[in-house]
Amino acid sequence: MTGSLTIKDGKLVDPVAGTIKQRDIHVRDGLIDDNPGRGASRIDAKNRYVAPGIIDMGCFAIDIPAFVAGGITRAALMPDQHPVLDEAAIVERAANAGKPQVWIHPIAAATRGLQGTELAEMGLMQRSGAVAVSTGRKRIADSGVMHKVLSYAAALDLIVITHAEDEGLSGHATATDGETATRLGLSSAPAMSEAISIARDVMLAADTGGHVHFREVTTARGFEMIREAKKTGVKVSCGISPAYLLLSDVDIGAYRTFAKLSPPLRSPEDRKAALSALADGTIDVICSGHDPQGPEAKRLPFSDAEPGVSGAETLLALSLNLVREGHLDLASLFTLLSANPAKLLNIPGGSVNVGAPADLIVFDAGSPWKIDSAAMVSGAGNTPFDGIPVQGKVVETIKGGRSLDRPPV
Repeated sequence: MTGSLTIKDGKLVDPVAGTIKQRDIHVRDGLIDDNPGRGASRIDAKNRYVAPGIIDMGCFAIDIPAFVAGGITRAALMPDQHPVLDEAAIVERAANAGKPQVWIHPIAAATRGLQGTELAEMGLMQRSGAVAVSTGRKRIADSGVMHKVLSYAAALDLIVITHAEDEGLSGHATATDGETATRLGLSSAPAMSEAISIARDVMLAADTGGHVHFREVTTARGFEMIREAKKTGVKVSCGISPAYLLLSDVDIGAYRTFAKLSPPLRSPEDRKAALSALADGTIDVICSGHDPQGPEAKRLPFSDAEPGVSGAETLLALSLNLVREGHLDLASLFTLLSANPAKLLNIPGGSVNVGAPADLIVFDAGSPWKIDSAAMVSGAGNTPFDGIPVQGKVVETIKGGRSLDRPPV
């Protein structure tokens, strides 16, 4: 990558230093530099913020327009693809799928076909570009297999990303036990399904020395277990997406299938616990949970509709609500959106230091707009936030020093 760029007069968000400072930032040959290059092009960022590009840890689809519109410069792709990312050649192909706009970092399947029985060739897939291994949309039910996965991954220094629901309790449930599920007559499962799953995998991680990352933790009991495991030195981390921080099961309303997620929306008390876990550092990552589902999958009775949310292009705007409400500051937000994912996956990004890749976003934190599922640039606009007014719009998405074409929000 050649060429020079100067971003002028922006408020630079540095998640590593935890600061926001008014300053220019210079780019040369795809890297952040301390001096402007000769003939550098310019971006005027006055009254706007400049921050590291978002690293979306655990999306289920390669959706380039949505990534660019949402300021996502690196996307970690879950293995639940067609075909499943369980072979080196398939992983390598996925790693090249976002070029030249977005870096795609494949997360390899921990077991063949995500069936939870036979271990996949993690070492070969790592050499082909896999940055982690995962159990996919479900956990591995067999504790012996999960023990082997964590042991093998630990030897390769790979993080294991898992889903936290016990299938014996959750089964085919579509909601969380509680007043809403009862009133609507929905099949439901107790929230402790999550804590039970976390408890087992934390013990396996402690025994093997492996690092387990729970992609979405959503309940008070789950956060308590993550907190305690971290105190005892277990290699454990967790993520969450904005839906569980801003919504609860009451937002299912009159069988709103756009609000059918996996795991399901939780109680208002669990949502409060999630906000507390965000504030005290228990949560390590905010991710989009990007899983676009078309009309044929969502325009069905609630029990038959597919879970999933189109979250990439709304990730920043929704997360900025958490800053405005005082749950965390802006620099801490980009630790969760960018610096921590880079650290956990051991990939470049998440930094505005000299020498770091020039993967950056320029955004207007106060720009108002309304989320409109019909107008989203994503492959599908299945968002539970349809019609919600928000603030915060990405103005420029920059990958490797090159400004990308950003579709209008």
